[in-house]
Amino acid sequence: MNEHTFTETFNTSSALLTEGAIVERLRHEYRIPLDEQIVHAGLIYNEQHRQQLAAIYREYLDIAEARRLPLLLMTPTRRANRERIAASAYKDRHVLKDNAAFLSGLRQSYTTPVYIGGVTGCRGDAYSGQKCFSVEEAFDYHLPTLLDFRESGVDFLFAGIMPELSEATGMAKAMETTGLPYIISFMIGRNGRLMDGTFIHEAIEKIDKQTSRPPICYMANCVHPDILHEALLHPMNDTELVKARFDGIQANAAALSPEELDGCSCLKSSTAAELSDRLLSLLWDFPLKICGGCCGTDASHLGMFADILANRTR
Repeated sequence: MNEHTFTETFNTSSALLTEGAIVERLRHEYRIPLDEQIVHAGLIYNEQHRQQLAAIYREYLDIAEARRLPLLLMTPTRRANRERIAASAYKDRHVLKDNAAFLSGLRQSYTTPVYIGGVTGCRGDAYSGQKCFSVEEAFDYHLPTLLDFRESGVDFLFAGIMPELSEATGMAKAMETTGLPYIISFMIGRNGRLMDGTFIHEAIEKIDKQTSRPPICYMANCVHPDILHEALLHPMNDTELVKARFDGIQANAAALSPEELDGCSCLKSSTAAELSDRLLSLLWDFPLKICGGCCGTDASHLGMFADILANRTR
């Protein structure tokens, strides 16, 4: 059992580890067929697939335990909102609650603090800047899913690879309604912008102003450290606001743009040493608190990331 809440640990820790790739490892390493609607959120209902999913999560839990780092463990549910669950073969299951319970069971045998994040994402394509919702429409669409997460017992909420400002704002307003701490994570290009053309600074400024209880922080996932580094160094983003509020990365192992990643059928990677070197370069200028992996990463990458973070805490 965690001695402190997620918010307390975030505020008092200099470094937090989050997981490495999940879905891409299931797809490429384990060759598991994924559901058309909810991707890998239904795997917990198949005993063999449940064990394979658990094995990946345990690798990441073991890494955090060995370095005594707090770990953010994310439910495999970015595409499992109420709309998609209802259209899937799992419409009669409590998908969000069951996935949260699955992760809660895994963390019981670990002593390092482990916080479970209820993960959701945009309705449409995260790799495009196409506007799907107004702020109000996004609020109405995402709120029921987020309220289900609140009842599931997660420690915080996480909006992954959000490409566009209005939906990210509506998502934030819905997340604050739950009373849970939450993180908004953007899809970011090398030009320092979200996919709709909004600079990181502007996105943070607008979401902070339109919420009475803003996100605990902002971050980016599905992005290579070099791309994020260049984006944060853009004059429009190299601001005190961004330095204060932008605090994490889940790093891709390949330095591909969102346009190159979209629809890419092969998994591109780099070695753990190569990617860690690029992460160190990013962290030299922007000492982000939350670090983890995304596409192309595995336990070897996350282990080296954890070593970087553990050195910060000594």
